[in-house]
Amino acid sequence: MGAHSGHEHLAPASRARLGSTYCGGVRFRRGQRLLYVTGGAGFLGRHLLAAMPRGWDIIAPPSGSVDIRSAAAVVADIREWRPQAVVHLAYRRDDRAAIVTGSENVALAAAAVRARLVHLSTDVVFAGRRRPYVESDRTDAVIDYGRWKAEAERQVADAHPAAVLVRTSLIYGTDTLARIQHDVAAAATGQNAMVFFTDELRCPVHAADLASAVARLAARPDVTGPLHVAGPDAIDRFSFATRMARWMGHEPAKLRSSTIAESGLSRPATVVLDTSLATELGYRCRSIDEALAANR
Repeated sequence: MGAHSGHEHLAPASRARLGSTYCGGVRFRRGQRLLYVTGGAGFLGRHLLAAMPRGWDIIAPPSGSVDIRSAAAVVADIREWRPQAVVHLAYRRDDRAAIVTGSENVALAAAAVRARLVHLSTDVVFAGRRRPYVESDRTDAVIDYGRWKAEAERQVADAHPAAVLVRTSLIYGTDTLARIQHDVAAAATGQNAMVFFTDELRCPVHAADLASAVARLAARPDVTGPLHVAGPDAIDRFSFATRMARWMGHEPAKLRSSTIAESGLSRPATVVLDTSLATELGYRCRSIDEALAANR
């Protein structure tokens, strides 16, 4: 989902349920907890809607009717629904206002109705180093997206000090595929010339595992501040692409490898998230082998 997040004002509109998501008028079960999700139509958002446990009604606004860059619009919409929890997933990668201002607006709106806030962030708030990053490490992004996400974290923490800021890594799927997996398939079949770096390490996470953690965190107001939720494998992008190509049934021979140095780009290299705290709290993500084996 991009910079817009909203529902069409029907009677009432785009309200979701207990157990599934509906677009159109739906009667609420009074007494259920209410979750408001920005970016619910996105890749992770769809997994989150499927992961929410019974006992929650969900507002998953379609993109287009509430611009998260407008404080007045976001506050009005969230005040109308008065949810018990808000999960903020919406962003537009090349739009600072959507990332920074939009995140601050959602945080202010959630705080105004005293809602629990789960804010999704990224591992590229860090520049990269050999040892893993823990939650207390200072952010030092080297790309605009990472700088904006780090700025958004600060704005959210100021606006809603009780929010949890979930930092994660590359997100992939199995029942449905993420964009990076479609890129791998295209490269493996000669449809694009994408290059995959051998010196850029990340911790890929299955969308269902991340969604499960986010869903549970919505009901955990005792967990606040940054939290690293990612997969246990530290793997370079080329190796990840190779494994995904084989799993999708493609011969990886056509995949092209390179290094960040050879590309001349300024990118975070080895960004490994230490997930010890999340594990202690009960949020465990599967390894790539586990996730793929479960969906052969």
